[in-house]
Amino acid sequence: MLKKLLLLQLFIMLIGHCAIAQTNSTNSPSSSSSSQLSQVKVDNLSDDQIRQLVAEMKKNNVSYSQIDDYAAQKGMPDAEIQKLKARIKQLNLDTELTSNGKGYNSRDTTGRQYNTDEQQEDDSVSYFQERYKKIKDRQDFEKELRRQKVFGTELFSNKNLTFEPNLRMATPPNYKLAANDELIIDVYGYSEVQHKLKVSPEGYVRIPYLGPVYVNGLTMEEARVRITKQLSTIYSGIKDGNTSVQVSLGNIRSIRVLLIGEIMRPGTYTLPSLATVANALYVSGGPNENGSFRYIEVIRNGQTVATFDLYDFLIHGDLTNNVVLQDQDIVKVNAYKTRIELTGEIKRPAIFEAKETETLKDMITFAGGYTDNAYRDIIRAFRVNNKAKEVVNVPADKVGSFHLHTGDKFYIDSVLARFINRITISGAVFHPGDYALDSGMTVQDLIQKADGVLEDAVLSRGVIRRLQDDYTPAFISFNINDVMAGKQPLLLKREDSVIIFSKMKVREEYKVKIEGEVNKPGYYNYGDSMRLEDLILLAGGLKDAASLKHIEISRRIRTNGDYDSSDQRKAITQQFDINKDLSEVPEAPGFGLQPFDEVIIHKSPSYNEQANVLLEGEVVYPGFYTISAQKERISSLIQRAGGLRPESFTEGSFLLRRTFNSKGDSTLLLDKLEVFYNKLKDSSDIDKVRKTVERKEQLVGLEMDKILANPGSKYDMYLENGDIIIVPKKTQTVQLYGEVYFPKKVRFDKNYTFRDYVRGAGGFTNNALKRRSYVIYSNGSVKSTRKAIFFNRYPRMEPGAEIYIPAKKSNRGLSSGEAVGLASALASLALVIVTIINATK
Repeated sequence: MLKKLLLLQLFIMLIGHCAIAQTNSTNSPSSSSSSQLSQVKVDNLSDDQIRQLVAEMKKNNVSYSQIDDYAAQKGMPDAEIQKLKARIKQLNLDTELTSNGKGYNSRDTTGRQYNTDEQQEDDSVSYFQERYKKIKDRQDFEKELRRQKVFGTELFSNKNLTFEPNLRMATPPNYKLAANDELIIDVYGYSEVQHKLKVSPEGYVRIPYLGPVYVNGLTMEEARVRITKQLSTIYSGIKDGNTSVQVSLGNIRSIRVLLIGEIMRPGTYTLPSLATVANALYVSGGPNENGSFRYIEVIRNGQTVATFDLYDFLIHGDLTNNVVLQDQDIVKVNAYKTRIELTGEIKRPAIFEAKETETLKDMITFAGGYTDNAYRDIIRAFRVNNKAKEVVNVPADKVGSFHLHTGDKFYIDSVLARFINRITISGAVFHPGDYALDSGMTVQDLIQKADGVLEDAVLSRGVIRRLQDDYTPAFISFNINDVMAGKQPLLLKREDSVIIFSKMKVREEYKVKIEGEVNKPGYYNYGDSMRLEDLILLAGGLKDAASLKHIEISRRIRTNGDYDSSDQRKAITQQFDINKDLSEVPEAPGFGLQPFDEVIIHKSPSYNEQANVLLEGEVVYPGFYTISAQKERISSLIQRAGGLRPESFTEGSFLLRRTFNSKGDSTLLLDKLEVFYNKLKDSSDIDKVRKTVERKEQLVGLEMDKILANPGSKYDMYLENGDIIIVPKKTQTVQLYGEVYFPKKVRFDKNYTFRDYVRGAGGFTNNALKRRSYVIYSNGSVKSTRKAIFFNRYPRMEPGAEIYIPAKKSNRGLSSGEAVGLASALASLALVIVTIINATK
């Protein structure tokens, strides 16, 4: 017996393993397996199969650029490879193969690796190139950031400054003529003639009827004198003074200038002949991060003819050394020698360049001086010496003689955010704020400086908040009356803060409350001698429904005595009657309100507002009606509306009544259904209204036939405010929902039963739960299927009814793995039981 059970268990486990293996083989994508890629036609593959191929490539670390090698190794033709790559790109799957770790390790059919070392080498080169580019970009960014901190750099990055030479100004007196300059010679007087002549490369201008005149290297005045002298030989009036000659400069020539050294864009530039050193520096981008702003040389014919200092222009607006350049001039920007940095409380924090003779005071002058909050006694400097860094303190008297080293960083600190003689008074005084502490000043003196205390000040107690020697706070209390009378002199110290309290701010704010039938219920500020009538007027007066009797006032129990356990009161309440004109009530002449009193104005018991109902559908006069009596019924309303129309369907009549949510708020259904109001003329829309409403709480089915036949009966309900009564037209269809083969509307036939309508919709489905079927009638009532012995007794059918057939609960069967596990567990249990039985024998 034991052997048989063992064999049975082994057989069941073998079957389970076979089933699992079969399941795994079924789920594997054999159609797109890598071993069969040589036979794959990409056009026949679905999108899911393409995604499976991409997933397999990702597992093998194949990038998009390596698909050619990967697919060729699997035997896929080149044409199919291109189609495969196009499909992958079309599905946006190429991004998933862009970076896959170490890359695909290609092997040929013999198992040898190929093209991997080259690929890794390329990847390494690309990696280091990218890393080098990032490092270089960061270094360039840091250099540019440091360059922008150099004083004067903004001059060359400001788009509003161009430094273009003014070509419309008068010719400078020192301007010397050269080839390609244009001269305008104007002869006027007894003789009138004008010539526009260009200087030849040899330096001559050729004047008609006179010949060439050499002007190269001459200033405009020298050229005018020479030309006038030559023209006097052909114009005799020049000597007599009857004819005059004027020489001016027309179009100027261009020159070529070479910019070298520590400059942003060195090279040769073509400039107008009126260009200066500043113009040349601007077009070349200015000095770079190592360029000097103070040693800019102009070299002409191998000799330094000028040294330009940009600080002269930036600080003093001096352009004396901004010389006009000549053709073939060289502008050299030297490297800086000494640069220091000023930070902190300085007007223009920046990096400044210093000459050998300049001191820290000059640098502060370049920076615009100290700010208003600067601490000037000590300036801290951070200096780099030959071996390490050091901190240097520069006293105020040494600033003018302090020698600068390149790389020095100076920090100007700010003064302390504290006062040496401040005292403060706040609270109930006329002029609170900060005051200066005088020698021997007392609290009385400070209060008098603040123009005294306010009328609502608490005179029995004030407070001084004082900082002790270790700056821990301490409080000193005093009596204001005694202080002002001179009985309690208190000397003040620096940073003392005197606080005078207000009566209004040291107690709970006094309010009174009024609720009920007033126009503006709520809380109002309390005042002494306040009366009930005063509060009603503040609240906007009484509403029309307000009752003048039984006005109730509730008052807090405010006792300062001992606790009395026998006192069970929670509030003091009193009731009063008031006059309509809110005049004084003789019965309570001395009763005034107190803080925190609450007044309630009740509604008059005989006051009733109009209550309306809506009657719609097949009645003679549909619309809104006002309930005329406390116990008016539906039958009375139908009679007032002229009765029902002949085409009305009384069995489908229903009532919509207001409901209450969990918070107790009433929700009028009329507000919810106003969207459907204009649709109620069509009986088919009445079905939409009925389906929109929650039937369990809001819709009440009416038996209109019994209501009209027996007015005042239990079917004839009382009307309530907001009720909606709808009498639809007679419908000729039955609607089926749920588990039928073809849910639809079926024509109503009084001879048809429940099952006949189901057959008309194709019959029950296999998943239909027949015994739970139910019918919803036009008036909202519901009837379910009953069990009669072994048979289902279905509800009767009426026009406009809806048949609902629910579905059975889905029962999921055991999977193959679960079945095998359960069988193995049972076999193991049986084996254990048999073993125990044999052991007990």
